[in-house]
Amino acid sequence: MDQVTIKRALLSVSDKAGIIELGRALAAQGVELVSTGGTAKALRDAGLEVRDISDLTGFPEMMDGRVKTLHPKVHGGLLAVRGNAEHLASMDEHDIGAIDLVVVNLYPFAQTVARGAAREEIIENIDIGGPSMVRSAAKNHESVAILTDPADYALVHGGSTTLEQRRKFAAKAYAATAAYDAAIASWFAFADQGETFPATLPVALTKGPELRYGENPHQSAALYLPRPARAVSRRPSSSRARRSATTTTTMPMPRSNWSPSSRTVRRRWSSSSTPTRAASPLPIR
Repeated sequence: MDQVTIKRALLSVSDKAGIIELGRALAAQGVELVSTGGTAKALRDAGLEVRDISDLTGFPEMMDGRVKTLHPKVHGGLLAVRGNAEHLASMDEHDIGAIDLVVVNLYPFAQTVARGAAREEIIENIDIGGPSMVRSAAKNHESVAILTDPADYALVHGGSTTLEQRRKFAAKAYAATAAYDAAIASWFAFADQGETFPATLPVALTKGPELRYGENPHQSAALYLPRPARAVSRRPSSSRARRSATTTTTMPMPRSNWSPSSRTVRRRWSSSSTPTRAASPLPIR
């Protein structure tokens, strides 16, 4: 299945940038908009018709918003293989409608940590439903498009997606959830548990500039940076230079100073990271 027409979209974002324009573009194409909490309110305030997620699932949002999208009528609509007769029969039996597009960005965990929030608030900014929808939609990218980056919103304004686009969206989505989980795991290890050398150290880096060459003139290379970062790991990443391993060591930080960008350096190619301060947290979706 290459071209998929978007008939139903589920929008649930913390960062509302671009969501009104996207909602208007989709509505103009006849797409049904389903949304949650603050996102639904923002879309309605802009004059758009929106179906509440509770109307779709038959259950109200509950437990201070902790439970709203974790429901078979959401994940069944995302994970059903459209060409599988058994899946389609299950959808008919349980009145599950297909969802063709999911737009999600996650609770601002790293920003909450960086501004020095209390432990209780940090825990509440660990997103559960968002990553679950992202992973479900990305897994079923043969039929479902997942948008996690507002920069990609314009690509679906026409009301349809191609398989090539959905594959790219899925790759970006899994990178986003991996980085998100890495920040959470590192916060628990360093800031919450006070570990110096945790048994597992997840690291998420963002591609910076491509370099003229790698360790040797015939090798390609790029610079990968912490998310976010002021200082950088200077070791270039190259698919043709993977034989040259590097050792990663932790830079223990005082609990009050830990931030997601300050947890690692490279032993040979290092310039130590410093904690960064983010802006105030984004609105909860």
